[in-house]
This record gives sequence, structure tokens and C-alpha cells, in this order.
Amino acid sequence: MRRAIELADRGMGSTSPNPVVGCVVLDPSGRVVGEGWHQRAGGPHAEVHALAEAGEDARGATVVVTLEPCAHTGRTGPCAEALVEAGVARVVVAVPDPTERASGGAARLRGAGVDVTVGLLEEEAARGNAPWLTAQRLGRPWVHWKYAATLDGRIAAADGSSRWITSAESRADVHRLRARCDAVLVGAGTARLDDPHLAVRKTEGAVQPLRVVLDTDARVVRPGARVLDQAAPTLVAVAEDADAGQLADHTELLRLPRAAGGRGLDLAALLAALHTREVTSVLLEGGPTLAGAFVRAGLVDQVTGYLAPVLLGEGPGALTDAGIQTLSQALRLDVTDTERIGPDLRITATPRGVPAEEENR
Repeated sequence: MRRAIELADRGMGSTSPNPVVGCVVLDPSGRVVGEGWHQRAGGPHAEVHALAEAGEDARGATVVVTLEPCAHTGRTGPCAEALVEAGVARVVVAVPDPTERASGGAARLRGAGVDVTVGLLEEEAARGNAPWLTAQRLGRPWVHWKYAATLDGRIAAADGSSRWITSAESRADVHRLRARCDAVLVGAGTARLDDPHLAVRKTEGAVQPLRVVLDTDARVVRPGARVLDQAAPTLVAVAEDADAGQLADHTELLRLPRAAGGRGLDLAALLAALHTREVTSVLLEGGPTLAGAFVRAGLVDQVTGYLAPVLLGEGPGALTDAGIQTLSQALRLDVTDTERIGPDLRITATPRGVPAEEENR
């Protein structure tokens, strides 16, 4: 199953709005005779790739797959039926399919006499499929907040200079994160100060994410901004009552209600609108104010911080106005990964809290 999880990860960034799935086929002696993963939306599923590689050796085999095989016909046929026709004897599943449309594969297999086990390494496999599972269970994209800071938590010096706090290696790694997400999001502050490009560079085979800029009053993004070039699609979100005529001929506009009782846009409405566009994952690259708004709204699912061995002593911090007034209100995180990236340290963590499937009940 861990091998299947590794295979599934190869599809991250290219299968949306579908899940990432990995599959391994073992013959009756336990020998691996087929492997596969879902490579792109609309293409063959992981089970189909693995069965094709296994050929006749799939008869009587055990199939190990990270997500319950689908039981419906979409752009491809039902994987449960393909497994039955291949004559497999056993299927081991990590995560049951939470969707009404595609679930039922386990029942179809059992009905055909196939031995089915569900739940092996479920938590580990679910982490690898968090964007798709979040979109299915909560009806919104999975949000991954990324920031770069000094060891004392500053994202810029007192004079506002910030290029570059972290190393070239860390900045290259950010492009890897972008390539794994459907959308990259910044706010007006970042757009005004940095004129960011937000496209993926130097990442072979990357599918360019949707670039999203929150420009509430339509005062920051102007024709000629780097984010409006043709390198990737761009969406500028503005308030319903904002005068954005100067952008009408240059990019797609998304009009949203203003946030209740505060500045900015309604973030729940933003994520709902992105969900309708089949965006399952968002990389939040905005500054401390936008990050604070997402944290305050409980809309951050993963955090990655690039920490440079640098001290500034003064300057803006990575997070502001998150609605946290005392230590007891702190958002506690569980560290899931740490890695040296050049001279920097990359820390990845997830907020502690109720699992997504419990929240949706």
C-alpha cells in the first residue's frame, strides 16, 4: 500500500478535478506484476494502467489501491468492472470513496465474489489525497498557506525590503508547490508591492495553475501587470460594487460580496466560486493580512514555512490579525515534515482539529 501511495503522488497537479490514485497488482505468490497511477484527468485510472501491465497475471491476483475503485461510467469506464473482468481474487483499499456518484465499487466487487478489505493505511493515503477529499467532503478547495520568513519570524525588514530572505533553492521549491496546486492566490498588498508573476517555472511537465488576485476595490491590478500575461490563466476577484472597468478587456473578473464586518472579500464565497470551477487546491501566497483572514476564518488546511537562518529584529511578521488574542486561542499545528532546502529549513504542518469527514456530518 505504501508503494501505491507513492505512485499516487506522481499524479499530483495533473489529475484535478479527479483524485490521485495509485495501484499495485500482486500475483498469487506475492510478486508485483503491475503498477499504475492516475496520470491525468480524463485518462485511464490507476487500476486500468496496473491491470494492463499485469496482463494475464492479474487473474487470481491481489490488487492494492489507494482509493475505492469507482463503480460508475464517466469519461472512463468503471474500474470495479475492469477488476471483475480481469479475474482478480482480492482487492485491498485504503480510502473508501466519499462521493455518491463513484462509490459502490467495493459492493460491486463483493457481489462478484471478490474478497475486499477497506481501511489499510487509510489515514496515510488520505493525507496524500487531501485536496480532492476536502473538495468532496466540504465543498471547497483545500488551502495550503506558504510563507518565507527569517528565524525570528520576519517576512521583510523594517524598511520593507524582502528580496531575498530565503535561498534560491527554497524559491525553486515553491515552484514545485505551485505545480501541485490548481490555483495560486495572493492579495492586493502582495500584488502592489511585488507585482508577482505566480506562474510555474522550471518544472517539467507542470500544468499551469490558475492565478488568483484578490483586489477588493479594483485599485491595484492594472493592465501590464505581470500576472496578466499569457503564461497562465488569471482571475481577479473584486467586490460586487467595485469599478473594475479598466480590467474588463484584460482578464476574467470574479465579483464577490465584501466580508461581513471587515475589510476584504468574503473568503467562503471565494472558495465556493473556485470550487464551482473545479479548483480542488489553492496555494495561498499572500501576505500576513490575507493569511490572517484565512486563519481567522478557519480555512487553512496546511502550512509550509521556509525559515532562513537570518535575524532581523524588526519588520512585519508572517501572520497578522488572525483573531488570536491569547495563548489559549493559538492555532496548534502538527508537524508532518521537516527538510533542509539549501541553507533554509522547510517545515510543513497541519492544524489540529476535527477531521474533515466529521465536520461534514
